[in-house]
Amino acid sequence: MASKDYTPASQVLLVAFSAQGHINPMLRLGKRLASKGLHVTLATTEIVRHRMFKSPTTTTHSISGIQLLFFSDGFTLDYDRKTNLDHYMDTLGMVGPVNLSNLINDHYHNLHKKLSCIISNPFVPWVVDVAADHGIPCAMLWIQPCSLYAIYYRFYNNLNPFTTEVTSTTLSTNDSESTIDVPGLPLLHTEDLPTFVLPSNPVSSLSRLLSDLILNLKKHKWVLANSFFELEKEATESMDEICPIIPVGPLVPSSLLGEDQDVEDGAGIDLWKPEETCLDWLENQAPSSVIYVSFGSLAVLPAKLMEAIATALKNTKHPFLWVVKKPEGSPGNGAGELPPEFEEETKGQGLVVSWCPQTKVLAHPAIGCFITHCGWNSLLETFSAGVPVIGYPQWSDQPTNAKLVVDVFKVGLRLRPSCDGVFTAEEVEKCLKEIMGGSKSEQLKKNAAELKRAAREAVAAGGSSDRNIQLFVQEILGSDGTSAEGSAEP
Repeated sequence: MASKDYTPASQVLLVAFSAQGHINPMLRLGKRLASKGLHVTLATTEIVRHRMFKSPTTTTHSISGIQLLFFSDGFTLDYDRKTNLDHYMDTLGMVGPVNLSNLINDHYHNLHKKLSCIISNPFVPWVVDVAADHGIPCAMLWIQPCSLYAIYYRFYNNLNPFTTEVTSTTLSTNDSESTIDVPGLPLLHTEDLPTFVLPSNPVSSLSRLLSDLILNLKKHKWVLANSFFELEKEATESMDEICPIIPVGPLVPSSLLGEDQDVEDGAGIDLWKPEETCLDWLENQAPSSVIYVSFGSLAVLPAKLMEAIATALKNTKHPFLWVVKKPEGSPGNGAGELPPEFEEETKGQGLVVSWCPQTKVLAHPAIGCFITHCGWNSLLETFSAGVPVIGYPQWSDQPTNAKLVVDVFKVGLRLRPSCDGVFTAEEVEKCLKEIMGGSKSEQLKKNAAELKRAAREAVAAGGSSDRNIQLFVQEILGSDGTSAEGSAEP
């Protein structure tokens, strides 16, 4: 896009929580908004600048033409933000609004620039009040499925009965007495619900945050979603008359969507250094033969599950690529660690790395399936790559995502525990054999290929998500006559 002097009315500020899975969808939305002629800036907390650029200075940084700004979360850079998440979120909720407001004054009002819109995400719900104080319309980018949006909205507004008074020992059962019927979704059991609505939820601050967010959604002029209409048609339409949500995704790297490879690949960050050597290793593997295993950046699997996966991978004889990120701290009991001798015993069969360039891995023709925690960003990347899934959900939206994978999107399987709640090597091996060559294998691959096609069509010019972004841009610009370079015709 050619450079230009942007008019004041074309300024948009994105505000994201300081986690990679929150920042990347925002950056990719920003890139699409910039392609419509808007000037886009992203603000997040100082810890991201420190981790990305190793710099505490005020040097200007940008990614794919999107300027980055930073504000303090109230803690020093060496503070452990994960140990006491409740305390961190509560503190951020107090100091974040003041510091973000100061940033807006310094970079916009004092420079006589007019912000046309602020876009927040769910873990910084106080942004909408900052926007209101400055007289700026606010949108929210929902970074989970539209299905989760529907569940949370109905739960916190008491629109549907939710039978969640069960203990953790019953979560693996499909007791018909604990089913939940949500419009636009398949019948849900307790094990399919997001953990934040369960009594067993250990992070009370996030439940309070979601409750406050949902109950104050009317403060937002728009709710955008990192999804696409063809993927979640029923769930999206179920909210049209209640509190509409607008799919504008999938917000994944352009390389997964068949877009121009000469253009800088989708705006995004990686806070962990990937091991690119795994791509060379994949080049020597047969098409659709490799089992890719990764459970994201936060999960630390229990030792028994690590052993079950290791045994199953070894027994299948398929080549595998397993991301095993060294646990932070000392979880003990072998959690997150490979069984002794595993790498030696599988030398020549598989490869273990501490981190990898996931989107490049998923797009590689050698990948046959993905064992995943079912985080939404990972799933959208998987759908866009056309890869079948084996789900091992753990918390937050992941249980519901796994339900959607199996019963709505029909592109994968879900690991099931035994009657005593343990995930066995036999269960993992059974799922692997089924998805790699069993009776369901071909249909799952066909369905995955169809989702890949639909994802590409949604973001292509004139596709459902592209049209939604264009309409959003037109509403931002409003009736003041401001034009956006590169805008499509209505």
